[in-house]
Amino acid sequence: MATGSNYVSVSRRPPDVEDYIDMLRRYRSWIIGPAFAGLVVSVVVSFLWPDTYRSTAVLRITPPKVSERLVPSEMSQRMSERLNQMQQEILSRGQLTALIKQPALDLYKKEQQQKPLEDVVTDMRNKYIQIHILNVPGSDTAGKVASAFSITFEYIDRYKAKQVVDQLVSKFMEQNIKVLQNNTRATTAFLDDELKTAADHLNELSQKITKFKMENQGKLPEQAQANVAMVNSLQQAVATENEGLNRTTNERMMKESQINGLQNELAYQSQHVEDTVLTGGGPGQLSVKNQRLVELERELSNLNTQLSEARKMYRDDYPPIKSMMAKIDNLQKQKEDVEGRELAASALAGPAGPTPPTAVRVTNPQVQQRMEDLKNQIASAKTALTITNNEIQSRQNHITELNRRILEYQVRIEAAPLNEQQYAQLMGDYQLAKAQYDEFTKRKEQSDTQESMNEHQAGGTRPAKDWNCSTRPLYRSSLSSLSVANGLASVRRSVSCSESHSRAPRR
Repeated sequence: MATGSNYVSVSRRPPDVEDYIDMLRRYRSWIIGPAFAGLVVSVVVSFLWPDTYRSTAVLRITPPKVSERLVPSEMSQRMSERLNQMQQEILSRGQLTALIKQPALDLYKKEQQQKPLEDVVTDMRNKYIQIHILNVPGSDTAGKVASAFSITFEYIDRYKAKQVVDQLVSKFMEQNIKVLQNNTRATTAFLDDELKTAADHLNELSQKITKFKMENQGKLPEQAQANVAMVNSLQQAVATENEGLNRTTNERMMKESQINGLQNELAYQSQHVEDTVLTGGGPGQLSVKNQRLVELERELSNLNTQLSEARKMYRDDYPPIKSMMAKIDNLQKQKEDVEGRELAASALAGPAGPTPPTAVRVTNPQVQQRMEDLKNQIASAKTALTITNNEIQSRQNHITELNRRILEYQVRIEAAPLNEQQYAQLMGDYQLAKAQYDEFTKRKEQSDTQESMNEHQAGGTRPAKDWNCSTRPLYRSSLSSLSVANGLASVRRSVSCSESHSRAPRR
């Protein structure tokens, strides 16, 4: 009968300090050996490995001597932008190739034999040349104004490393001034073109506005209030002229009525210039027509003339016409009474004379004098009537001219809204063009000033301090550290192995 296998159950416990001390004592050769070997190898390699030196220069961007409140500086652009712009030129393939091939430097001779020159240039740019922005206390390095940056170059020859950094610093300083000048010149040329374009556009708009004003003289929106005021003034002048015309027309009617009355009276007096005189009772006795009768006849003639003129304008029931008709009837009765008394007196005087009376036609001197006066009055009245007619014609012409001007201004007022939009657009374009022209003029002046400042080196890059080369090999310390790390790693592996071994199950 087969017996089964006997297994020993071993309980494991976590190792304590004594266990670790025991493991170190048992496996000390495995720990010290690799650590010592790594130290020896690293020391040998570090001494045999060629030294690499690092040369560093710090350059500071100094502000311009002229205040930026007076002239904005081109240096206010971001540090990264300026560095990229200069770095692309300085670290280009052609520049670095020329730097490597310089007889005084003759860099990377061994590397040139092992790989193409393009790869050497690429490694030099990407691995051995480093450019960094530095945070200088008290400067604005948060992203606006460049303050300082460092140039670092690593090489196995400390003197050549310093010479390379010297040349890179010189190139950066030269390139910085060149970049500033190129940027300023490009800006100035651009602003010249833009300023010329803006000036041409401004002149074109000015000519359009002048042409528009000439074509729409008096129809501009800004003249609307003046046009309305002028229309009101002209309308008041027309009203005044109409009043004067009505007054002058009434005066003409009165003068015409006066002339008609005088002409009627003259006609009447011409019919009665000779009177009938009765002779008898003795030589030299003359009985002239009664003077009262002559005055009554004259008054009747005047009233009849006025009545005829008034009837042209009013009806017979008009009160003044009724009054004139009553006066005419009264004067007619008085005339008849005077004639009756004169005839009665003549009849009574007839039988007393020795001889019967004889009728004789003689000229009445009073009537003749009255006729001369009437002719003079008629001539004066006609002269005054001519003056009145001329005044009426002048007023009518003036009223016609005023109405024509009123119509002209009304046309302007009606046309103003049609031109307002076009005029407003022209003025708006002109104001924008004027503002753009002023802005370009200001920028052009600033650019010219900045260009002059750049030519006189008013601002730029300069070394912040003298740079020096490190005499400490970079890679030797690194290799020593690497050997110690390898030794510690070996110790850890040994300890781990011993720990695993101590924890292995026992049979």
